[in-house]
Amino acid sequence: MVSRNDTSWLLRGNYVKPSIDLFQGDARNLDLIKDGSIDLVATHPPYAGIIKYTGERVPGDLSSLKLEPFLAAMRQVADESCRVLKPGKHCAILIGDTRKHKHCVPISVRVLEQFLDVGFILREDIIKIQHKMKSTREKWRGTKYDFYMLAHEHLYVFRKPATGEKLSEFKNSVKWR
Repeated sequence: MVSRNDTSWLLRGNYVKPSIDLFQGDARNLDLIKDGSIDLVATHPPYAGIIKYTGERVPGDLSSLKLEPFLAAMRQVADESCRVLKPGKHCAILIGDTRKHKHCVPISVRVLEQFLDVGFILREDIIKIQHKMKSTREKWRGTKYDFYMLAHEHLYVFRKPATGEKLSEFKNSVKWR
């Protein structure tokens, strides 16, 4: 794994070698990880039934779920991510949108709501531009379309509030309903 092996750039200053534990499982159930023990959660889930990665081989696979069950699953991911993070630490999720019947389905906004609902503060919304990507099921023939191609994803960076932190300063970056 490159990320595990190529950490030489970290050796500047007062570097403390981290403990790295690697688990394989489902982000909806991180029961092998203790509460408040993680510094960073980084995830890039499949998008609500767009590309089915496992077919029927893995029951409940996020990539096979329709939008509403997918959002419920993302709520579980948000809950678990918040549970395992240390107060004041970050969670990042890369998520995009799709199209149905030539109309945008804003999956990213709905996932954003799930993370805000469990208590995260939105720190950043970084737009990742995609080039030559096609993940929708629309017919792409010819050179003129009556809709725009989706050419970006959102990298949402959330922060778990510190213990006892007053959130009034962040009222526009937290749950809004």
